[in-house]
Amino acid sequence: MQTGSGTIFMGKHLYNRVNRRELKELLEKSTEHRITLSFYKYVQLDDPKQFRDDLYLALSEVGTLGRIYVAAEGVNAQLSVPESRFEDFKNALDHWPFFRGMRLNIAVEADGKSFFALIIKVREKIVADGIDDPNFNPSNTGQHLNARAFNELTSQPDTIVVDMRNHYESEVGHFKNAITPDVATFREELPYVAELLEEHKDKNIVMYCTGGIRCEKASAYMKYRGFNNVFQLEGGIIEYARQIKAQGLENRFVGKNFVFDERLGERISEEVIAKCHLCGTPCDDHTNCLNSSCHILFIQCPSCKAQYEGCCSVACAEFNRLPAEEQALKAPTMVFNGTKFGKGVYKAWRRASENL
Repeated sequence: MQTGSGTIFMGKHLYNRVNRRELKELLEKSTEHRITLSFYKYVQLDDPKQFRDDLYLALSEVGTLGRIYVAAEGVNAQLSVPESRFEDFKNALDHWPFFRGMRLNIAVEADGKSFFALIIKVREKIVADGIDDPNFNPSNTGQHLNARAFNELTSQPDTIVVDMRNHYESEVGHFKNAITPDVATFREELPYVAELLEEHKDKNIVMYCTGGIRCEKASAYMKYRGFNNVFQLEGGIIEYARQIKAQGLENRFVGKNFVFDERLGERISEEVIAKCHLCGTPCDDHTNCLNSSCHILFIQCPSCKAQYEGCCSVACAEFNRLPAEEQALKAPTMVFNGTKFGKGVYKAWRRASENL
């Protein structure tokens, strides 16, 4: 059975029948206006695989594109939807009672061409946390704060603000006076933050992330570790940006909000707080090395992008010029920045690289 959005039903799984390059070309030529959004829902799913297939069918029918992770603990989605089908999209979600009334985080700035296919994957967890203690209760979360309450509480001297994102995210933007842990994964950050703040269990601990999903678990984890006054920014940076604009509130976020789609960021304030990893020029534009055998995520200014042809080093630029057949033969024998270092530690390759 085929649907109208380039997918095909095969057994108990749905797949895209058009490759990503073709899908990207088709969408870039399209004049259809699309809405970029995200949502998450912690809910117990008895059969994640069946739910995944049912959700794929429902969303593909209304032209949805994006990436969704499904697990027994819930759903995590980053999507784009045709503006003309937005009500149909919400109605499709409302088929499941636990989605009804759920907040949708609409992107601050986007042309709607942030995703080029609909991909839904079943995972063990929608947010990898490394927690295996059966006594941990993820529903025992901290108190939610709207933008106004967040500004008020974070202005108090007995409040500690913690960024629960990875350092490559906070590098380009974060809240004023926030602790920004130098970590690569959420799994690593949870115990790190709890140990870092061990002596401050009676202070106000305010946590934030991109859209709220990581803070749901993080705030519950901090309470599990014995912290008494735990708060989280409701809807994350995305909802905060919407509320301060709508209500004329002070913006306490500086720089860009890193996002996990083709845009790699949306500007919340005009300050540029990061630097190009190659030359040190003020810049907050993330990119992936064009050498597909490397593909490391890093910050690159327009000048270096031209000089290195969209790559992270001379070695990658030279390799990327080779014919595809020669690349395929040489790639298994070569080591690039992206194969040496994960995106969470890409500061290290800048220091270690001998090619720059």
